[in-house]
Amino acid sequence: MKLAIVAALPALALGLAACQSEADKQADATEDALEQRADADLAASDGAVVALGMTERQLLDADLVTADGTELGDVEGLRRTGDQAGMEVTGLIVELEDSDPDRYVTVPLNGLTMRHQGNDMDVQTSLTAAELAAMPDVELPTV
Repeated sequence: MKLAIVAALPALALGLAACQSEADKQADATEDALEQRADADLAASDGAVVALGMTERQLLDADLVTADGTELGDVEGLRRTGDQAGMEVTGLIVELEDSDPDRYVTVPLNGLTMRHQGNDMDVQTSLTAAELAAMPDVELPTV
């Protein structure tokens, strides 16, 4: 019986993929592109502080939070002048919390600060969830 279940798993996965909506497919493609871009930038950053007193890795591990620590989103990438590693960071690409399908916006560095919460380092903003939701979706560069 176990063999039949294991043999059925690839077919089940294909069936689930076929049921995926166009919005979900686009969200997956966006997330994949952001991850590839972040990996390339991370390899080029060499552990140096790039913005807000944080390294690229710290920024990519950070959440975007309010002053009281409420999570507004996850930092998924960095927006740079010229969009190349080694260039000045001008904003953060943030996946908005509880968006369905996933939405990504660029949050300018102006007004952002580093926030320590225990051992975690996050990025604090004065923007509200509604203000972030009103921002245009990020246009991703080609990878």
